[in-house]
Amino acid sequence: MVTAEHLVGAWHLVSWEVVTDGQTNEPFGPDATGVITYTADGMMQATIAAADRQPYSGPSARRSPDDEVARATRTFFSYAGPWHLDGEVVVHDVTHALDPGFVGTQQRRNVDLDGERLVLSAAEPIGELSRLHRLTWRRHDAARPG
Repeated sequence: MVTAEHLVGAWHLVSWEVVTDGQTNEPFGPDATGVITYTADGMMQATIAAADRQPYSGPSARRSPDDEVARATRTFFSYAGPWHLDGEVVVHDVTHALDPGFVGTQQRRNVDLDGERLVLSAAEPIGELSRLHRLTWRRHDAARPG
């Protein structure tokens, strides 16, 4: 049985796989990076980025061309909010997100915890098909550089 204490801490992304109709892809590529953090007082945040993101030509997003900002947005994913466990499911109540459509949603993730490895997964209906998101994380203390 997974408890809140098992999840508390920081976790580094190992892989993000999406399986649709038997086909697997990695939305941000095989070298994507990310961190998910669960705090003991019930807050979480998740951030994932493609490895090959390009810096803006201007000093900031507000002072760079729109196409550069759009490209950066498509290669970055982030949200945060309160969290709790519902059996073997972790529930993220989204209060902040890069994608405004995520705010106010409840993101439910199946939890598979094996020592220092955490797999969060969720099925997403798309028409008559189902798409499975499977994110594998390694506990921060167990993460190895490189």
